[in-house]
Amino acid sequence: MKPQRATADHPETLDQNVYEAIFNAVMHGRLKPGTRLQEASLCEQFGVSRTVVRQALRRLSELRIVDVVPNKGAAVATPGPKETRDVFAARRAIEGAIVREVARHIDHGDVARLRQRLQAEHAALHEGDHPRWVALAGGFHLALAELSGNQVLERMLTELMTRCSLIVALYEVPGEASCEHDEHARLVDLLALRDGNGAAAEMERHLLALEARLRLPEEKSDALRRAF
Repeated sequence: MKPQRATADHPETLDQNVYEAIFNAVMHGRLKPGTRLQEASLCEQFGVSRTVVRQALRRLSELRIVDVVPNKGAAVATPGPKETRDVFAARRAIEGAIVREVARHIDHGDVARLRQRLQAEHAALHEGDHPRWVALAGGFHLALAELSGNQVLERMLTELMTRCSLIVALYEVPGEASCEHDEHARLVDLLALRDGNGAAAEMERHLLALEARLRLPEEKSDALRRAF
């Protein structure tokens, strides 16, 4: 997943390097949820002013990658169990709509490009390159959103995928990558047949399985109900 790039609406700013470095470190698991982001350390590391660092942190907080608390500073966001369930419920709704739309107009060239993505995923798995596989696996879902031609759905999914990257970094149980790769392959097979309903059902199963592979902490309210 890529950070927001400079565009005509969002011109290049002094904080871009800081923003991209933190974004990529979070997405690739080098900065874990809950990690404190000290302004003074960031200023020294990047050779910029506190104003520049604060601008980068503000932009990251708008994406909900970073939590900024007045008088306490900034930290990498830590999505809780309820938000995790809400994010996956939203993804199931949005990605079901996406694959139905893709199935309506997918062509042989689109299928070939998706299969090339699967080959790259398989190579990353075979080589044990987990960060590259994570990027490719997330990119697969965003590639489907782009193929749908619906920019609103694509934008919504991009935001949800950012939250999912944090969630996976926080709660993922290692060793399940091969399962997810097989699920992607089945999705492409169904899309190649232009089976929108079948692809939507497979996407539902895929996202439910991905959620089930997370080790979520017990919520306090559930613990209290059992205690009494």
